[in-house]
Amino acid sequence: MAASKEAASQDKVLETSKEEAMQAYQNLLEAKTHFRKAAEAAGMDLKSEATDQLLKGKDKAEALGNEASRYMNEKPLATLGVAFIAGFVFSQLFSRK
Repeated sequence: MAASKEAASQDKVLETSKEEAMQAYQNLLEAKTHFRKAAEAAGMDLKSEATDQLLKGKDKAEALGNEASRYMNEKPLATLGVAFIAGFVFSQLFSRK
């Protein structure tokens, strides 16, 4: 009779362990789902921030281009001189000797 009580006790412990393992597995799957959703949301935030930075950079580049164009229209001889000097410097740097 003592052996049957011990066997029943071991079966109960085994059954409880199985239930706890299944509960832990379910919690792990739920955590995986939450983590995936959080990662996707963070990715969307990063994508949005990157797009905003790209648009800001594009606006700055456009503003600088407009300013350079205005300067070239206002002072064409100075622009020609700067272009000539820059070309000369580049030719000297990259010429083979």
